[in-house]
Amino acid sequence: MIKFFHIACVSLCLFVAGYPPTIGGQTQQTTAAADVLLNVGGEVERPLKLTAIDLAKLSRHTTRAKEHDGKEAVFEGVMLGDVLRLAGVKFGEELRGKNLVLYLVVEAADKYRAVFALPELDPAFSDRVILLADRRNGKPLSATEGTLRIVIPDEKRHARWVRQVVSLTLRRAA
Repeated sequence: MIKFFHIACVSLCLFVAGYPPTIGGQTQQTTAAADVLLNVGGEVERPLKLTAIDLAKLSRHTTRAKEHDGKEAVFEGVMLGDVLRLAGVKFGEELRGKNLVLYLVVEAADKYRAVFALPELDPAFSDRVILLADRRNGKPLSATEGTLRIVIPDEKRHARWVRQVVSLTLRRAA
């Protein structure tokens, strides 16, 4: 009887205390899979599971680009290199030697993939814009495009304009 009473008291205390721990009514557990927009992994210092809130903290950029149909659109989002910096990827003076064989695989929800050499994403190497876009013409991307999309305004072919981006994986060439 005493054991039952003890368990009941502990359960009640945890309930009243708000277990699991909360901040502003939200649990402090790992980010729910439904909230994660983008996984960043591979040869990075800090693998990440990024939410819309995490991406909103990065500097926003806007670029004009022609769509497949030739119509011009204004895309908004974050620079792909800025996302990698969050994961501890080194750019600038630190991108040299053995780090020059690193490459990025961008993967879509449907398993479509495209590859970028790391220097393509570094402003110290190139002025090229490679945007991880979440808006087109002031509105969220369409369901077909997904929540995130790669946009590269100066590429003649759109083969690397990955739609429905879900992961970024940094790898090393053998």
